[in-house]
Parts: sequence; C-alpha cells; structure tokens
Amino acid sequence: MRRDILELRAFYASELGKAARAMIGRKVTEAWGSASGQDVLGLGYATPFLGGFRERARRTVAAMPAQQGVEIWPSATRNLATLVDEEALPFRNALFDRILVIHAIEESPDPASLLQEVWRVLAPSGRVIIAVVARDGLWANAESTPFGHGRPYSRRQLAALLREAELEPAGYTRALYAPPVSWMAGSAETFEQAGSRLWPRFSGVLLMEAVKQTYALKARPQRARVRPARPALSPAPAMRKGDAGQP
Repeated sequence: MRRDILELRAFYASELGKAARAMIGRKVTEAWGSASGQDVLGLGYATPFLGGFRERARRTVAAMPAQQGVEIWPSATRNLATLVDEEALPFRNALFDRILVIHAIEESPDPASLLQEVWRVLAPSGRVIIAVVARDGLWANAESTPFGHGRPYSRRQLAALLREAELEPAGYTRALYAPPVSWMAGSAETFEQAGSRLWPRFSGVLLMEAVKQTYALKARPQRARVRPARPALSPAPAMRKGDAGQP
C-alpha cells in the first residue's frame, strides 16, 4: 500500500524531511546539472527534488500514482503535476530526456511493469535515476518516514530489476547516512561526509542511474493507452562507474 500524499508532504515539511531532500537532491543535481533544454519527468513523489530543474528544463512534469494521490505543484504558478496509472503512463513514447523515480518502486504492486513504462517514455539517449530504500541502511526500518515502508533493495537486486525492464545500469551513488531521527537532522551533513567514506554500504537510500537499451528488444504486451492528461489546474561525478550488478 502506498503512502498517502498528505503523509509524504508532511514528512518533507519536517526538519528530517528537509535534510533528506537536501542530501538526495544534491546527488541528482550532481548527476544531471540543471537539465537545461531537456524534458524532465518525476515519477512517484518527486516534487521535493524537481524545483531546481523547472527554470532551465524545457518541460518538467510530476506524475503521481493514483493510489498515492496528487498535490498541486508548484503552488504559486501553473500546475505541473498530474495523477497517473503507473502501469500506463499518459505520455507518448520517448518523450522525456531525464526521469527521476522516487517513492515509487518500493510500494508498487508491479515494479517491473512500472519500469517498462519508464523505458517506453524515456528518449533513446535519455537517462533515468531510480532512488530506492537501501536494504542495509537504518532508514529501511524507520516506519515513521516514507522510507520505512515497502521493499528495500540491494544494489544487485535493483540492477537486476532494471535489466529486466531493458534499462542498463550505468552508475550508482548513495545518500542519507544520518540516523532517521528528528533531533539529528541538523547533523545530517556531517554524517553524509563521514558515512560516504567510513561506512558506504549503510546509507539510507540507493540511487542508480540507467540508460535505455534499444537493441534485441523483446515483444512487449500491448496496453490500451490513454490520452495524455492535462493538469487539472492551470558522467556524473557522484555516480560511480563500474559493474552495477555487484553487491
């Protein structure tokens, strides 16, 4: 069962949520820069991390699964968020140059089908970052946060899932080394610097970047597509290269 949109919003408004936004958002920005002139999609609950792209990207869209609910985003201007069926995204093929998937895989009833849709709407030269709760980290057990629900993943498990959807892992990074307790949110930066050097496997979140495979494609089941929904209201330095399939 997915976390409700109100729960997600409340978490990212808290001090611990603000720290998580800063630590994870930094990794995404290091990988993609400003995404200038590109079409960017956030799938799941990605709005805390999309704001930095909105000014320079050609198009920025936040797609939120129906079971989760949707919020108006951004609040001060034309709405760019829409409610979607995660197994039949309302976008044409190969539309997006960059896709960020966060708070999406862990609680999906069918992660493989969700990623097949990511493959479909990703441009041939596009890049996707999948952010998931890390199996070895403390955050996987923090039920008071959105990261403490659903299925956590190891690096090997996430790489295998991506390859099943014909997305080839190209690099990975980690974030959230601070303990998931509110009174330590102010020390998140210190933990982030120390943890990445001293205990790299015990991060709270694993981020893996992948590219679209466009060769030796398997036959895909045809689904009825829906018309794209109009919003209701108006090499990356942190991504380490190498064998992403190793534990």
